[in-house]
Amino acid sequence: MNVLVPLPFVLPLLGAALALAMRNHGRALRVLGTVFHIGVVGSTAALLHAVARDGVVAVQVSGLPAPLGITLVADRLSALLLVVSGVVLLAIMLYAAGEGGLSAEEPGVFYPAYLTLTAGVCLVFLAGDLFNLFVAFEVMLASSYVLLTLTPTWERMRAGMTYTVVSLTSSILFLTAVGLAYAATGTVNLADLSGRTAGLPPGTRSALGLLFLVVFGIKAAVVPMHLWLPDSYPAALTKITAVFAALLTKAAVYSLIRVQTLLFPRDDASLPMLALAAATMIVGTLGALAQYDLHRALSFILVAHIGYMLFGLALFTVAGLAGAILYLVHHIVVQATLFLVSDIMQIETGEKSLRRLGGLAGGSAFTAVLFLIPALSVSGIPPLSGFVAKLALFQAGIGAGGAWGRAVTGVAALTGLLTLMAMTRVWTLAFWRPRPPGSGKSPEVREVATRTEPGPGERHGLRPIRTVTAAMVGAGLMLVVLAGPLSAWSRDAAQSLADRTAYRNAVLHGGEAP
Repeated sequence: MNVLVPLPFVLPLLGAALALAMRNHGRALRVLGTVFHIGVVGSTAALLHAVARDGVVAVQVSGLPAPLGITLVADRLSALLLVVSGVVLLAIMLYAAGEGGLSAEEPGVFYPAYLTLTAGVCLVFLAGDLFNLFVAFEVMLASSYVLLTLTPTWERMRAGMTYTVVSLTSSILFLTAVGLAYAATGTVNLADLSGRTAGLPPGTRSALGLLFLVVFGIKAAVVPMHLWLPDSYPAALTKITAVFAALLTKAAVYSLIRVQTLLFPRDDASLPMLALAAATMIVGTLGALAQYDLHRALSFILVAHIGYMLFGLALFTVAGLAGAILYLVHHIVVQATLFLVSDIMQIETGEKSLRRLGGLAGGSAFTAVLFLIPALSVSGIPPLSGFVAKLALFQAGIGAGGAWGRAVTGVAALTGLLTLMAMTRVWTLAFWRPRPPGSGKSPEVREVATRTEPGPGERHGLRPIRTVTAAMVGAGLMLVVLAGPLSAWSRDAAQSLADRTAYRNAVLHGGEAP
């Protein structure tokens, strides 16, 4: 177990070091990146099995006892998200490998940075103290700076500056919050903090809780701290945007859930969080309806659906937390799939503007199906995974009994309708109507069209990336097939979040009762 817990973090970090040493060998890099991500998926699956068998698993990496040493912890929530994230990271790696070793994308930079990003994501889910959670975000963000500006253009450099400034601001606030928590309690270990924050003066406790909400709210793009995301994510290469949309914001949501339930638990709903959740849902979907850039529309959809996860947390009930966990899993898979399909749409047409797209349903029925299924899922159409996750949240919101909970449930239902309108608009403009006359290769995606646009008889070149994307669509459908076990696992994970005893015992007492 001492080896298994850190393995999802250590494997990709080792792979990144080897990728740097092999940076001039594009084909070897593709093989290496794929092999190490298969290793990550295997290690996370083994860790999930260990957690199912033994409960919360904690390892003191430094050899010092908690709370003095470096603690890595895997429980039902983190183990589940590690497996789902590992699968999505592997799929996007296969997608990148399927596009080929393209000099324009600097494979000697892409593969080390992508493996480092994978290590950072895994460390976020495993970190058992605030400082190493901060380190995990910095590992993740440092690699994301590189990935965002691959194949530099003016738009990407500007977006990179926006992303860097916002990320550094949130990192400074994060480090400040860690320092203040240590000054107030004398520890940064999450399990130890869970016992000490209850004894803080109410004002100090509220201030710390608010500061952590702002820190992770910025990283998760919660309204009104969201404006950086639609201005930065769409500028990156689309496969990079897919992994950012799937995992970077979800890592922040996970951290918010972990910190709020361990350090600042409540017996009733949080009105500020409910208000932020409602605002995030509405602003995000209205923003999506106003966009003509496909990637900006999908980015605003991403912002809107962060609100659903925040809604589940804000209820502070087992049912609400279970709904938030289900929504996390659903959205990681579906949001990545939507961006991968949008990349195929760009490759086939050379366009990403909804003003110039059209006719794709007749010209590429397979791509139309690939887009339709995740679009319906994110809209909450039954029986897809989005409907299952939304239904769990709606039941939690109504069952919480409060007027505010029921009101935000109504907002969530309205947001689902608005999301369906936004996805219907994209479908109508990009797939259903005829291609507008005179539309051609747009300058902002010229490098995509130049490197991968298939000519007559060359559509076999799209087969690898279409296969990966179809597999991602299949993974989204598997969430429906596994809805029963996933719901049960999520309830158990939510119960362990609400009752912190098992987590604290595993970290502080080696799994034994104090």
